[in-house]
Amino acid sequence: MAHHAEQSPASTGGAHKPNTKIIWRTFWILFAITALEFLIAFTLPNNALRVAIFVGMTIVKAFFIVAEFMHLKGEVKTLIWSIMIPLVFVVWLIVALLVEGGAIYQVR
Repeated sequence: MAHHAEQSPASTGGAHKPNTKIIWRTFWILFAITALEFLIAFTLPNNALRVAIFVGMTIVKAFFIVAEFMHLKGEVKTLIWSIMIPLVFVVWLIVALLVEGGAIYQVR
């Protein structure tokens, strides 16, 4: 009687080869965004547009880091929303505090 069982890496004595294709793709995306940030830093004048571009690129880089390296890309939507909603409120709080703090200098 022939027995056909799948061979796992543990049973054959070989090591499981890690899938690094996704990690390298994420690395190149982050590298490209960082290179673009350097290009913008040395070519655009220091104004609100430059700051807005940097904030946007930082959010994109944070998304890739959290999705790939913290493995949140494959999680259930409830967990993702339970992380994102408080984050939105924290960002709103920081922006509100900066705007209100700047208003003090205009009153004087």
